[in-house]
Amino acid sequence: MKLMLARIGDKIINRQKIVDAIDSMILLRQQGMSQQEVANRLGVDRTVVSRLETLGEVRKGGKIALVGFPICNRDELLMVAEEEGIDFVLLLSEKERWSFVEEKSGAELFNEIMQIVARLRTYDTLIFIGSNMRIKLVEALLDKEVIGIQIGESPIAEDKYFDPQELMNVIRHLKSREA
Repeated sequence: MKLMLARIGDKIINRQKIVDAIDSMILLRQQGMSQQEVANRLGVDRTVVSRLETLGEVRKGGKIALVGFPICNRDELLMVAEEEGIDFVLLLSEKERWSFVEEKSGAELFNEIMQIVARLRTYDTLIFIGSNMRIKLVEALLDKEVIGIQIGESPIAEDKYFDPQELMNVIRHLKSREA
């Protein structure tokens, strides 16, 4: 590992030590510690933690999830979701959707679907791309805002293309409402 030292006046600064402290701060905050608890643990003032978070902030607002199937241009939509800072993404092609279902016992499938539903309930908004019937089911299951984008009438048996620009527009619209 290369030692990352920098001279500032008569001081020598270990840049790696700063990076490690910031990584620790972020990890502790993700684990649920308050800014004050993290500051106490790291031996800094709480305002240091707050200012570092502000410096690195990509966006404010609620957490957004994206789910969609059956999608043929999954990779394009994943790239848009990543670029736009979407917190959780589950996009499946028709083949992936059937593999998800067929490779599990009934109990395993039920448990995994319940885990996904429980996870989706932790997000403020869900963008759901699917059939008319699936959109209605998801809206009934979740007590969150669901942005349903219909790509066909149920049942859909083949992969559908969804315009990445349209997804970007929806995400940016959601973010602008939060600002």
